[in-house]
Amino acid sequence: MEIKRNGSQPSGKGPTDYFTGTVRVDPLFSAPDPARIRCASVTFEPGARTAWHMHPLGQTLIVTAGVGRVQREGGPVEEIRPGDVVWFSPGEKHWHGASPTTAMTHIALQEALDGKVVDWMEKVTDEQYRG
Repeated sequence: MEIKRNGSQPSGKGPTDYFTGTVRVDPLFSAPDPARIRCASVTFEPGARTAWHMHPLGQTLIVTAGVGRVQREGGPVEEIRPGDVVWFSPGEKHWHGASPTTAMTHIALQEALDGKVVDWMEKVTDEQYRG
C-alpha cells in the first residue's frame, strides 16, 4: 500500500505547447509497473483548453468543478459539468477545457502504452473552441 498525501506533489503549469490559457496540473499518481494508469487533477481558467490530442489507450475525465467543454474530431462542442464522466476511445482525436466564463476542474485518467500516454497535435483555434 502507498498513500500519496494531499500537497505532497507540486502543482505545475500546463505547458504552452499543449495548452491555451492558464492551466494548472496537479499530479495525483502514476501506478508502478506493471500497472499503466496515470492520473492528474487539471484546472482550466475560463477560456483555457488543451490542444488537439489523442491517447493510445483512451482517456477518462471526471468533472469535479465548474463548467467545461469537450469535442471529439468531427463532433459538436459539448458542455460538461460536475459529476459528468467523459470517455475518449483509444486514438480518438479530441480536446477539453473550461467554458468561456467559468473555470473547470477534472480528474484525468489514462494508461501508458510503452511509456506513452498522449500524442499532442495542433492547438484548438478560437473558432473551433466557440463551436
